[in-house]
Amino acid sequence: MIEGVKVKKLVKHCDDRGFFTELVRDDEPELLSRFGQASCSMSYPGVIKAFHYHEKQDDLWFFPSGNAQVVLFDLREGSSTKGETDVYYMGEENPIMLLIPKGVAHGYRVLGQKPATILYFTTESYNPINPDEKRINWDDSEIGFSWETENK
Repeated sequence: MIEGVKVKKLVKHCDDRGFFTELVRDDEPELLSRFGQASCSMSYPGVIKAFHYHEKQDDLWFFPSGNAQVVLFDLREGSSTKGETDVYYMGEENPIMLLIPKGVAHGYRVLGQKPATILYFTTESYNPINPDEKRINWDDSEIGFSWETENK
């Protein structure tokens, strides 16, 4: 696991009406040291949104609908896991919260036949004049990740 990345397994409280689950609480500073912004995005099946990273903010990701392959790549100088890649499968089939520290490049591919929705929480608000978003191509040779599904 990449240094500083954290996973919170979610607990669903189910009954005959549906379910309830807590995503993030103010008494979980290990997940989100500061609240900056909450955002939501939807992507269609097969879409790849990758890669980008932040210099100032941490991201906390959750996929409430659909499923995604999430790829992380550690760019941080001095990190014990610099240059390492991690892959997480998140969404309806694996409801988790994933903390992505600043300096870790991240992206995802929507899996399956239906769109995926991502909710994400950040430690900083988006600044359109000076965005803290550094882009890397989805097929970057340094990262060297293959987005193809491997049939086994």
